[in-house]
Amino acid sequence: MNQLFSDRILNSKKSFIREILKITNNKDIISFAGGLPNPISFPTAALQDAMNTVTSKNGSHVFQYATTEGYLPLREYIAKRYQTKHGLTINADDILITSGSQQGLDLIGKVFLNKDDHVLIEKPGYLGAIQALSLYEPHFHQVDLFEDGIDLNQFKTLLHQHNIKLFYSVPNFQNPTGITYSKANREALGGMLNDTQTVLIEDDPYGELRFIGEDVPYIQSFSSNPSILLGSFSKIVTPGMRIGWICTTRPEIMDKLIIAKQASDLHTNYFSQRVIYQYLIDNNLEEHISHIKKLYKEQREAMLLSIAEYFPENIKITKPEGGMFLWATLPDSMSSLKLFELASTLKVAFVPGEPFYVGEIPQNTLRLNYTNSDPKTIDEGIKRLGQAIKTLLAQA
Repeated sequence: MNQLFSDRILNSKKSFIREILKITNNKDIISFAGGLPNPISFPTAALQDAMNTVTSKNGSHVFQYATTEGYLPLREYIAKRYQTKHGLTINADDILITSGSQQGLDLIGKVFLNKDDHVLIEKPGYLGAIQALSLYEPHFHQVDLFEDGIDLNQFKTLLHQHNIKLFYSVPNFQNPTGITYSKANREALGGMLNDTQTVLIEDDPYGELRFIGEDVPYIQSFSSNPSILLGSFSKIVTPGMRIGWICTTRPEIMDKLIIAKQASDLHTNYFSQRVIYQYLIDNNLEEHISHIKKLYKEQREAMLLSIAEYFPENIKITKPEGGMFLWATLPDSMSSLKLFELASTLKVAFVPGEPFYVGEIPQNTLRLNYTNSDPKTIDEGIKRLGQAIKTLLAQA
């Protein structure tokens, strides 16, 4: 039947992580594979109250079709947070509610990308972005990451070697590495973009989850280029309602995004938008986020302590200041895919690094998620993984 399918779908792969998660459904498996928030952080009772309030006050109205742009009070709330927390001049018309940030990526691909356009992403880069944008058949280029952000010299070279249409970045607690761009790195990056026509995409699902250090301004603060911010309630309230958003102050971009969304799904789940908004106005979001950050900091510390105890000293580990992931680099001779196979027999799982790359693919990297396991489970899982690493090293 392949002749019936489009080239774009035939050339696209299933999500590697989603396939791994099928394996980890086994309750005996200790999984560091998914990018899953800890369910104990979900405000279940408060969300139930919000649902009851929304339905009792509004009746059948909340089950009707709605506008493509999204529920206006929710958009106003998001815009106000950008104003107060980041000093950005944002209003409700600059916000488009989406079905999670992932839909935002798809809409960006629809609006901007023709086949064979050039897209620049981080190395390693977010797998969900690679998958979403791949459907539009661009040429991907990757720029190396250091502990303080991208390789600026390489970035400048790539910008001028290729007609880069989009630069996609996750500057806060990057997925998969957990690193955060420094202010100096962002400022230099923004200045380089000013000499181009490249559209800046800043994806920020984890920025609220800083538990060490100080917040850093968005890259767009240092650039006059067209820019788009992606945000989500998935990591700070609940992922299951799939409420995210696109933010851009360029009306011509927003207009095209709205057209693309109308063609995709008319509008994001209206009932979920109303429930999220009701939750937000009835509860102290900052207090809720502070509880999440405390939890995740404890889990991050537990994983780093266990790694220090059980991993060989020649394994390099990032030490994130927030977010949900850390990144491990094994000795050059070791394959993370082989490690995954061996670790699976010990009933522990992670994500091998290969899916986070395009083009040249290192074989010796992996991502670990620390937010979905308690410290005792983290210790046992890292102990098993350390055992698997030592076994492979002994066989080398």
